[in-house]
Parts: sequence; C-alpha cells; structure tokens
Amino acid sequence: MDLLFLGSLLAFVTASTITPGPNSIMIMASGVNFGFARTIPHVLGVAVGITTVITLAGIGLGAILGLVPQLRFAMLVASATYLLYLAWKIANAAPAGGSMSVGTPFTFIQALGFQWVNPKVWALGMAAVAIYAPQNTTSSILLVALSFALVGLVSNTAWAWFGTVIRRFLSTGRRLRVFNVIAALSLVASLLPAFLLN
Repeated sequence: MDLLFLGSLLAFVTASTITPGPNSIMIMASGVNFGFARTIPHVLGVAVGITTVITLAGIGLGAILGLVPQLRFAMLVASATYLLYLAWKIANAAPAGGSMSVGTPFTFIQALGFQWVNPKVWALGMAAVAIYAPQNTTSSILLVALSFALVGLVSNTAWAWFGTVIRRFLSTGRRLRVFNVIAALSLVASLLPAFLLN
C-alpha cells in the first residue's frame, strides 16, 4: 500500500464523515441537550456500527442490496420511518417553558443499531469499498471500515464537543427549543439525497 492510496482514502473518509448527516446532527443535538460525557456512548456506538456495516457491505451484503431493489427500498423506508421518529424526539427534547432537556441520550447499542438503517452509512460504505477495496480482500475491506471508524470517532467527538459549546448559548428554554426543531428538520432533510438517488 502506498502513501498516495492511503492519503486518498483518508481524504475521502474525512470528507464523508465530517459533513453533516444523520449521525453528526444527532450527536451535536445530544451534546446540546445532554452534555459531552453522556453523548460519548452514542459516539462509540456509531464508530462500532459503521465498522460493522461497512465490513458486511464489503463481504457481500451491499451487493445483495444492489441486486434486490425491493430490499433496498424496504430498508430505505425503514430508515426514513426511524429517522422521522428520531427527528420528532429531538424536536420535543426541550419543553416549551423550561431550560432542561427531557428524554435520554442514545445508548451505545442504539447508536450501533442505528447504523443498520442509516442510508448515508450504506451509500458511503458501498462506494468506499468499490473504490478502495475492489479486490474484496478481508484486509482491504477492514482497512476501509476501520478508516471510517477512526476518522468518524474524531469527527463525531468534535460534533459532540461543538454541541456542548453552543449549549451555553442555548441555555434558555426558547433557544433550546428552536435549536432542537432546526436539528430535527435538518435530520429529515438528510433523507432527501437517499430518496433522490433511488
């Protein structure tokens, strides 16, 4: 493996993970509503979940989804339904008249499981495996999956930290409520590319 290949892979992974998507929006909202420490299980669950999904996509599950459009569409509908539910939860995380968030942050298991219905993870994972692991060897697939996990861990930790920074500004119930509604709408908007591509 040469440095040019590794640099190209890391550039692709960094651009893919640092841009806003379902994970980063939810992690930032969790940082705002529940603080940094309580968001760490969410961040770790995303890292492990992404590694699992990309590995499975690389060893053939992605190809099955590509060959069976009905299965891919059913997965997209499931992810849209779940994202809409999560958006509703985020929008209602702050009571209208108070400054304290209600509800609980994502657990490690919930964040890990969410990756299975996250359309951005599947799309990026299959694209990355096709480009950077075309020979489908176990080592090349794991390299891609672990690159997403490690870079995503740094990126999502930054999103959680950013959420705690703006939390101070959102200390009033009204501001927090407005932020949560905007975060929820952004989460819903993150579905559009997946539906447009289908």
